[in-house]
Amino acid sequence: MNILVLGSGGREHTFAYQIAKSKSCNKLYVAPGNAGTAQIATNLAVNPVNFTEVKQAVLAYNISMVVVGPEAPLVEGIVDFFLTDNDLKDVLIIGPDKAAAMLEGSKEHAKKFMNKHNIPTAKYQSFTVANLEEGKAFLESLQPPYVLKADGLAAGKGVLILDNLAEAKAELEQMLKDNKFGEASATVVIEEFLSGIELSVFVITDGKNYLTLPTAKDYKRIGEGDTGLNTGGMGAISPVPFADDAFMQKIEEKVIKPTVKGIQADQLNYKGFVFIGLIKVGDEPYVIEYNVRMGDPETEVVLPRIKTDLVEILEKTALQKLDEVQLEINPQAATTVMLVSGGYPEAYEKGKIITGLNKIEEAIVFHAGTTINEGQVVSNGGRVIAVTALGTDYKKALKKSYQNAEKLHFDKMYYRKDLGKDLS
Repeated sequence: MNILVLGSGGREHTFAYQIAKSKSCNKLYVAPGNAGTAQIATNLAVNPVNFTEVKQAVLAYNISMVVVGPEAPLVEGIVDFFLTDNDLKDVLIIGPDKAAAMLEGSKEHAKKFMNKHNIPTAKYQSFTVANLEEGKAFLESLQPPYVLKADGLAAGKGVLILDNLAEAKAELEQMLKDNKFGEASATVVIEEFLSGIELSVFVITDGKNYLTLPTAKDYKRIGEGDTGLNTGGMGAISPVPFADDAFMQKIEEKVIKPTVKGIQADQLNYKGFVFIGLIKVGDEPYVIEYNVRMGDPETEVVLPRIKTDLVEILEKTALQKLDEVQLEINPQAATTVMLVSGGYPEAYEKGKIITGLNKIEEAIVFHAGTTINEGQVVSNGGRVIAVTALGTDYKKALKKSYQNAEKLHFDKMYYRKDLGKDLS
C-alpha cells in the first residue's frame, strides 16, 4: 500500500524509517517532511493542518493509510474530516477523532476523564480570568512548588513549576490576563506538585484492544541537571530502568486498563497511540498528562525497539483487529541525544550547515528540524538532530549516541551531556 506520514520532525522520520522496512509498504510519502525523510520517502509540500491539501495529496498519490504524527491535526479534527468525506472514508487513518483528542487538547478535560474513571492523578482546580483571585487563593492553600498548566496546546512549553508563591501568582496573572501562551492559557490548571521520577508509557489501541509498547524516559529541561527552561525534549532512554515488572503491573491495572475502558465507556473513536506521562511517587504511578500521539523524542527510542512489522500493527489498529498482533520487542536498550540550535527554546537561528552526517557508525540519525538548501543539509528548527543508538544496556547505548553526536557539527550546536545520570 501507499502510506502518508504527516509531520516534519524526528518522530515522523522515525515512523518513516520503520514503515519503509515493511514489505506492505509500496510507496512512502511524508508531508512536509525534512532532509532525513527525503532520503527514504517522497516529501510533499503539504501542511498537515490544511485538510484540503491533505485530501488532494491522498487522492493524487493513491494513499491507503495516513499516519498522523503531531497533535495539532488530531485536535483540529483530521480523523473526523476523513470519516465524513466520501472520497476518504475508506482510507485507513491512525489517530483519535476530535472528541477523543481532547485528552491532549485540554488539560482540564483530561483531568475530568481521569477522575471519572478512577485513574490516579494529582489534585487540581481550573481557573479563568473571571476567577483569577480564586486561583491566587488556591495557590496559597498549596505547598510549594506550584504547578501551573496552560489548558490548551502550547508545544510542550505550557507547564510552569515554581518555588515562589509571589512568582506563581504573577505567572498565573500573565497566563490568564496577558495571554502568555495565547489561547492555550485562557484556562489554567493548577495542581498539587507530586515528587518522584517521571517516565512515559506508550499504548496503541483500536478502541477496545491495546498493546503496551516500550517505556521511555525523556529529558525536558534545556540545562544539565534538569535546569533551565522546558523544551520539546532533549533526549530519551528506553526501557526505563526503574520500571520493573511489579511497577509495570501496577501501571497496567491502575492506569492502562482504566484508560482503555474509559475510552470505550465514553464511546470515543480512538484508533491510535496513547502517550501516558507518569510519575512514580514512592511505588505508585500517577498520571501527569495524556498525549494522543507518540512523543518526540521518545519515538526515536521506542519504535527502533519494536521488531514486529509496524505497518501490520497500524493496519490492525485501523481495522480494530489489534488482538491478532504478536508484539515482539528488542531486549536491547535504546537512547537518543537531541542536538539543538543555540538559543533554543528561545530565539535561535536557522540555516546552519550540518556536517559529519556521513561519519555516523553504529547509530541512526533522525532528522528533527532540517531541510535541504542548495544541496546541503541545514538546520530548520530548534531541535535539529536526534542521535539514536542501541546497546545491551542504556549506558552502552548512550556511549554510542554521544560518540556519534561528537562527529556532527553546526554553528552554535548544543546538547545535554548528562542524560541517564539520574538513573545510575
